Order: sequence, then C-alpha cells, then structure tokens
Amino acid sequence: MKQKVLFIDRDGTIIKETTDEKIDSFNKLVFYPKSIVSLHKIAKKLDFELVMITNQDGLGTSYFPEDTFWPVQNFVVDTFKNEGVTFKEIYIDKTFPKDNAQTRKPNTGLLTSYFSENYDLENSFMIGDRLTDMELAKNFGGKGIFINDKTHLGTNEITIKREELDKHIALETNDWNAIYKFLKVL
Repeated sequence: MKQKVLFIDRDGTIIKETTDEKIDSFNKLVFYPKSIVSLHKIAKKLDFELVMITNQDGLGTSYFPEDTFWPVQNFVVDTFKNEGVTFKEIYIDKTFPKDNAQTRKPNTGLLTSYFSENYDLENSFMIGDRLTDMELAKNFGGKGIFINDKTHLGTNEITIKREELDKHIALETNDWNAIYKFLKVL
C-alpha cells in the first residue's frame, strides 16, 4: 500500500504568523490553537506520514540569522515530538521570493523523493495558510487544506489565478479540530 503524506507548513499553520514574517525569538512564538492536540490525534490514529515544509525568507543572511531561528525551530519540533508528533522530514527553503528557486514553495524541488511509486500523492495533502501552499498541493498532484485567517494569503507569489486553485482546496478552515475530523473520515 502506498503511503499518504501530510505536508505541513510551519508559520501560520502550526505556529502563528507574525507581522514581520520572521519568528526569530521566543517572545514571537505562539502555537496555532489546537494544532498540538489535533496533530497528536492525526499522528496516533491516521495513516499519514508527517512532513514539515516551510519557506524561511533569507535564513542564514543578516536579514534572518540562523542563530535566532534554530532555537525556536528546535523548540517547536521538540514540543510536537513530546506530544507524539514526529515529522519524518523537515524541509526548509532559505531563499527569497525573487530568487524563484525550484526549492521554494509552490515549486516541488524539495519533494522529489516523494515522486515515487512508494507514495500516494493523489490522496496526500498540503496544509498551509498561504495560496502558495495550495499551489504546491496542485503541483505535486494532491489536495490542499487551506488555513485561511485572511492575514498572509501569499497572493503575490502564486503563478496562477486564485480561482484555479479552488478545485485543489479540499477544506478551508482555521480550526485544527475541523482538519482532524475531515482527515478522519477519508
């Protein structure tokens, strides 16, 4: 049986997005409501491989030094791990949108190992808070779960019209419990 995957964005999805779009200190860190408990239920009760995929603009540059990123990132990953949620892989793209890198969402460059007969991408999901996340779902041949808080939609980074993404969005919500319930009945 092929493995289904939940590709999960970080900022705005499992932790709250900030206005400067950089979570580079613990005083900016807020977990998205119900993300921990819902992902715990998903990890324990459903048959999905969990993969974190995130764009971190300019990580490693003076704009966003790595020494301010990693303590927060490690705390987030460890918090989920302590609650029974383990990400099989964590992919971090460090480029800026202007770089148009193949590794930056909505491009699939970081996910090449999933384009194999071992994975069921058609029944896999991208969970994210931006339209680029939904376009990534389209690009890997899956579906999107759009956490729509109407704050950082990423409309300036998608390469197709918003309306073309609608058919790839399986659920639009801002409630992690609704995400769990949706995935549970598949």
